[in-house]
This record gives sequence, structure tokens and C-alpha cells, in this order.
Amino acid sequence: MKKRGYIHYLILIGAIALGAILRFWHLDLKPLWMDEVITAIFSLGKSYNDLPLGVVLPLERVQEIFTFQPKVSCAEIAQNIARQSTHPPLFFCSMHVWLGWLSPLGQEWVEKLRLLPALFGVGAIAAIYAVNLAFSKASGLTAAAVMAVSPFAVYLSQEARHYTLPILLITLGLLALMQIQQDIFQKQKVRFWVWFRWAIINSIALYVHYFCVLAFIAQIATLLVLMYYPATAKSLKQIKRQIWLALILSISGVTISFLPWLMAMLNHFRRSETDWLNSPAHIAPFGQTLVNWVLMVISLPVENQPLTIAVISVLLMLMFAIWVGRQIFLGLGLLWHTPATHLATLTLLSFSGWVLLEFFAIVYLFNKDITIVPRYNFVYYPSFCALIAASLNRVTNYKLRSQKQINIFLIVGVLSSIFVVSNLVFEKPFKPEQVARNINQNPAVPLMLVMAYRDYQDVALGLSFALEVEKVRKINHNKKLDKFAFFKNSQEISVWQQLSELPAPAISKMNLWVIAPGIKRRDYPPQIAISRLNCTIDFKQHYRIGVPYQLYRCGDFKL
Repeated sequence: MKKRGYIHYLILIGAIALGAILRFWHLDLKPLWMDEVITAIFSLGKSYNDLPLGVVLPLERVQEIFTFQPKVSCAEIAQNIARQSTHPPLFFCSMHVWLGWLSPLGQEWVEKLRLLPALFGVGAIAAIYAVNLAFSKASGLTAAAVMAVSPFAVYLSQEARHYTLPILLITLGLLALMQIQQDIFQKQKVRFWVWFRWAIINSIALYVHYFCVLAFIAQIATLLVLMYYPATAKSLKQIKRQIWLALILSISGVTISFLPWLMAMLNHFRRSETDWLNSPAHIAPFGQTLVNWVLMVISLPVENQPLTIAVISVLLMLMFAIWVGRQIFLGLGLLWHTPATHLATLTLLSFSGWVLLEFFAIVYLFNKDITIVPRYNFVYYPSFCALIAASLNRVTNYKLRSQKQINIFLIVGVLSSIFVVSNLVFEKPFKPEQVARNINQNPAVPLMLVMAYRDYQDVALGLSFALEVEKVRKINHNKKLDKFAFFKNSQEISVWQQLSELPAPAISKMNLWVIAPGIKRRDYPPQIAISRLNCTIDFKQHYRIGVPYQLYRCGDFKL
């Protein structure tokens, strides 16, 4: 028995180690995208008011924007978040403390920024192991391994965003929910300290991501389903009052704890930054949800790939998804009809079902199709992962079958995760690295990069481009002549007017790139005069990757 226990924990450590390797590998390979820049600004202790807007600066100084401010408190970060963002403050405060520990940040600041979310991702592996102990110890190991190699989990772990911390907290919430379920059905008692821990976890989660509200509601609904489940409702008569008392106290505690931030949340919901999601296209959200499920277990290169590779990848993903779906369906049936695992299966299925119902309510009642964004599925990913693992483990044990199902699943997961960390899958939105390559097509010619911003999100997007352009221009001997600027583009004052008012550059020619979100191609003027330097549009150099950007050739050019 001691040897078996030793091997058990050795396998667990191995799963966690594998998950850590996949999450920490190539943390600095991918470019920062808009949302990660937003994380950096607030986590470093800054706000948009600290950014150099409306001025022209050397491009090499863009790195100076991302410097750590050690004397900023969490209260000040929360104030900045309340005024200029649409998120709760706790993740950004945690990141600020973390970056303070790692200061000075140096040239590795991007890797250090992403390191904490990766650590939270590793912690979630240990947490999902504990959740699946409700099924069996072997199921716990399978759950840890499934999450360790999940391409979706690896992708989120390498984002400098607040997704892996909610995953960890939701997983811990499900662990407490499993313990509550076992207490009331197996032991016929209510341990108030377990309920208190459950409430504390959910209180913290609400200050990390607003979508954790959906997880909290789904957990409450699951408890109600368990209380009135026909097969077990009669057995709860003696402790039903205690259950209701614990539930009311827990919900009240979580609600009261969130009151200080309630007005900020309501103001955030009214901000224009939340209006970017499109209305649903008929039944498309259901198909997109299925695709998101597939991406949780297998992700092969499809984006920006030759047609042959893309088609082969899609077919392989489809075949694997069908095979996995069959295994899960069979395993769920076995878990459901086994008395020892029936309630645990009901708990996780109920939670997943309620979250999905909330998702579709947001989609069809509020006309915001959140299913087009795979990362939002973090809300129910822990229960999804737990059910996959429990099902695979149950199928493996059914009639003493071999481990081949789990082994195949894990091998595919590792390969998919390698594609993720190599930037071949889950590519960054707006593709900053591709934008930088297009802008750097004439390395010997000085350039000016101008972001015509409408709001602060455009500023963050422009910074993500500027960081990548600065990176590729480092090898250019004229790099000290490169410039960047952010100019407000509105009805009151246009970016073109501000460009015309700039003093004459100290160079005879340059490439002027204007990134102008919301401007159509035909609205770019054919000529721009920067003092005595005339800039002529190059109609062949117009690009659009989410936002348009156009090249103007300034000075004496012979093409």
C-alpha cells in the first residue's frame, strides 16, 4: 500500500511538472496584444493619464512606458481601474505585488508579466486533482493530467490576463461544493466552516472577474438542484433548515462583500468598451460552443496556414473530437448509473449546464455573442475538465480495459500544447508581429508610427504595435530616427490636422504609417503635409488586420 501511495503521488507530481513545463515554455515568444498591454499599464501602477499622448517621441522610448511604479497602492490601482477600465481590481493589485517582488524588471518584463498567470494555471492542476477525488484517486490523477496538457488551459496560462486566477478560484469553489454535497448526502450534516470557505472563495472571485458572478449563480442553482433532487430529497428533511441557513448566510456574505465595488461594476457595464460583441447569427452560438469544446482538448494549426494544412488539421480535429465525444458519452453513462459517483456527476453536470444556460441568455437576451470568444469559456472549463477526466477514467476501468484511451488523449494534448506555445494556435488578436513585419518593409528608411485613437483601448492596441515595431527595428542603424505618436481622432480634431501642425522633421524622407481604427480606406487623404515635408499615400500599402493601417511616403522617394 505504501508503494502504491508513493507511485500515486509521483504521478501527480509528474502531471503538475508537465503542466508547468508547457506553461512556462516560450512565455516571451508571443507579442503582447491589446488586452495584455492594458494589464501591464494598470499592474505597473500606471493609468492612461501617464501615457505620452499627443506628442512625438523616439520609438526606442516606447519601452520606458512600461516601468514599474513601486509606491502605488492597491487602492490607487483600484481607482484607476474604476475610472478607466471595465474589470474588478484584485488581479491587477496581485500583479503589482508580484512585479514588485521581481523588480527590477529589466528586458524580461514581458516574461515576468506572464509568469504569475502561468503559476495560477499550475495551481489549478492541483486543484482539479482534489475535485476529482470525489470520483476516485485514479480519477484525480487523470484530471490533473487532462488539465496539464489541455491546449486551452495552456493558452490561457500564457496570457497576461485574469483568466487562470478565476479558473483556480472556480475550481476551489467546485471543490468546496463537492465537500458540501458529500456532507449533506453521505454524512447528513452541515459543516458551516466549509460553507464559509465556499463563500470566501466566491467573494474573492467576484473581485477578479465579473464572469465569476455566472459561476457563483450556477453553484447556487446546483445546490438547489441537489436539495430537491427526487432521489435524495427525502433524506435531507432533518437538516434542510440548516442547509437553508448556511445557504442564506453564504449568499448574503458574498453579496455584502461585493457592495463596495457594485457601483463601479454598474458603471463598467455602461461603458462603450463593452459594446464590441456582435449580435448572435441565428444558431451560430451553438456551433461556436461546440468548436470551443473541441479546442479544449485538441488544437492544430489552422490560422494563416496553407489550405492543405488547414483542411487536414480540421479533419483530424473533427475525427478526434468524435472519438473523444464517444468516450465521454460512454463514461458519463457509467458514472451516472454508478451509485458511488452519481451525485458527483450530477453536481458537475448541473454546474456546467447552468453556466451554459447563462451564456445563451447573454447571447440571445442581451444580443452579445460571447461564444465567439473562446477564452470566456473559462467559467465552466474546470467542471468540463473534471467530467472529461472522470469519464475517461471510468471507461478505462470498464471491463478492465487498457490505458490506451487516456494515453492517446494525453499525447494529442501535449502535441496541441506545443503548437500553442509555438504561436501556431490561438494566435494573438490583431497579430502585432505581422503588423510589425509589414511596417518594417523598408528597414533603411526612417519611419513614424502614428496611432489615431478614439478611446483608451485604441491606445493599448497602438502600444502593442509600437512594441513589436521597436523590436524589429532594433537592428536598423537608423533606429534613433524612428518616431511614434498617439493623436486623438474625433469630430473636434482630426489626426490629419494634428499631423499638419507638426514641426518639420530633421530628415528629408521617411515612411509614415497611420493606424486609424474606424476609418475606411477611401477616407485616407491622398496627401499629408508635415510642415515642409510632403507625404503621399502609397495605395499599394494598405492593410487591415482588425484595424486599417496605411503607408505614406514622405519626401523624395524613387520607387
